[in-house]
Amino acid sequence: MASFFATRRLEIIVALVVVILDQITKTMVRPALALHDSIEVIPGYVDFTRVHNTGAAFGMLNGVDLPFKTVILSLVALVALAGVAWYAATVPLGDRLARIGIAGVLGGAIGNLIDRARFGYVLDFVDAYWRGWHFWAFNVADAAITIGVIFMILDILQLGRRASNPV
Repeated sequence: MASFFATRRLEIIVALVVVILDQITKTMVRPALALHDSIEVIPGYVDFTRVHNTGAAFGMLNGVDLPFKTVILSLVALVALAGVAWYAATVPLGDRLARIGIAGVLGGAIGNLIDRARFGYVLDFVDAYWRGWHFWAFNVADAAITIGVIFMILDILQLGRRASNPV
């Protein structure tokens, strides 16, 4: 077991850094912004706007009122987290890009799960927009999940790997 953690040190560090950065930024936003208040960061492109996501990814189910919604979504997140962790343990050590990507996904999922379990919602605050178009508000955990998935896709496409049989 100790050798497993030694060989997966990179993933553990990446996941921990994501969780810590996510929780620090959310801790800073909570007292600084009331719900739906905004601070302009990059005029015309990015604001910090506090929103509470009581639903799933991209605000799906946000407006749905279900009994035990927080518990149900937390359990679904835990099952998904366990599945990703299991998959992470099977990724070969040589697939560094995939391992870093999975670590970002795990760290982001843990960060958002902490919010959901503690507060009943996930705090999102980065509001990226251009003219009248707004992307969904997100946080550090969401960004880590997105970047992690991109890394995993790049690994699947075998980008960033050295050719083992050059032509």
